[in-house]
Amino acid sequence: MNITLQEIEISKNEVKARKGEYLPFVNIGGGAGIDKGSKFTRNGIVDENINIDPGTTDFPDPMPDFMMGISASWELDIWKKLRNAKKASVAKYLSSVEGKNFMVTNLIAEIAHSYYELIALDNQLEIVQKNIEIQSNVLQTIIQQKEAAKVTQLAVNRFEAQLLNTQNLQYEIQQKIIETENKLNFLIGRFPQPVQRTSKTFNDIVFDAIYEGLPSQLLENRSDIRQAELELTATKLDVKVAKANFYPSIGIKANVGYQAFNPKHLVEPESMFFSLAGDLVAPLINRNAIKAAYFSANAKQIQAVYNYERTILNAYVEVVNELSKINNFAKSYQTKSNEVEILSQSITISNNLFKSARADYMEVLLTQREALESRMELIEIKMKQMNAKINMYKALGGGWN
Repeated sequence: MNITLQEIEISKNEVKARKGEYLPFVNIGGGAGIDKGSKFTRNGIVDENINIDPGTTDFPDPMPDFMMGISASWELDIWKKLRNAKKASVAKYLSSVEGKNFMVTNLIAEIAHSYYELIALDNQLEIVQKNIEIQSNVLQTIIQQKEAAKVTQLAVNRFEAQLLNTQNLQYEIQQKIIETENKLNFLIGRFPQPVQRTSKTFNDIVFDAIYEGLPSQLLENRSDIRQAELELTATKLDVKVAKANFYPSIGIKANVGYQAFNPKHLVEPESMFFSLAGDLVAPLINRNAIKAAYFSANAKQIQAVYNYERTILNAYVEVVNELSKINNFAKSYQTKSNEVEILSQSITISNNLFKSARADYMEVLLTQREALESRMELIEIKMKQMNAKINMYKALGGGWN
């Protein structure tokens, strides 16, 4: 984020630079020097033949030269080349601002994804720990059954292996929790530390209704679409700037100041000088560089058009996909919840049947495994629901009304 903010500062300075190009450049300066010309040149012969009136001071040889004054230059922007370049810079600056806003939206969404993933892992860990407790109790029952010669060692081994597998799953989830916490810490720019959170109400989160038939104005709220639109505006202006390079440029130069061979004469009115000149310059031969710049500007404009179309199409597809996910995952969550409820009842039933020797130990084992998997899947579906809602927030440019 800080890197992007510095890019915005660079774009802002570019606007200032472009704005200054179509304003007059005024400089103040002074100088001092000495000049000794050859007597066998035009200036030397003229100096030798100057007749000095009696009583006047002769010119010094060599001739010092002192000057101070103001100079100004100004390119008349009659083709709006410089003004269009400044407008293009403004559009690029605003585009960089929208790029920052788009990054903020993505950053918020990524933080939300990681946060709810962390809560989901907490719930999965709790489910696994409860299953470890249940499986440990069942294992003790199986051991007692084996001692009573009602089951074989095979049943004890199968249940013990299942318990060890569940314990191993616990350690995997704990590692994922550490990594997800550190991912969150990285996203907010801090060193690893525990993340404060509330995980108990994860399954009770209720989603607000989202109505289909979203107006196109909501898509325009996306920062990446506004960014692409501003980039397109900038490329249009760049074409005008490149086209104006074929036209003649008109410049005005002016100088005013004081100049004398002795500093004491600089304050005298007779030492004042001034000049005013205008020039007209147009490319005549070998305009290949100007043509190449013009063709490149046109190609970049076409690129910007395609990028704008792609950005809008991508935004629309994202919205449709996330709407579909929200609806389907809501139905999936309800179905899986019913499955979890049935399998939870089946655990109690299978345990009771096994104790009364009316069910095989494999039925108990499979029921526990299926119940654990269904509960884990229920958490994953809830996580997908949360992701779909977060992605909808991102797809609509950071929220909606």
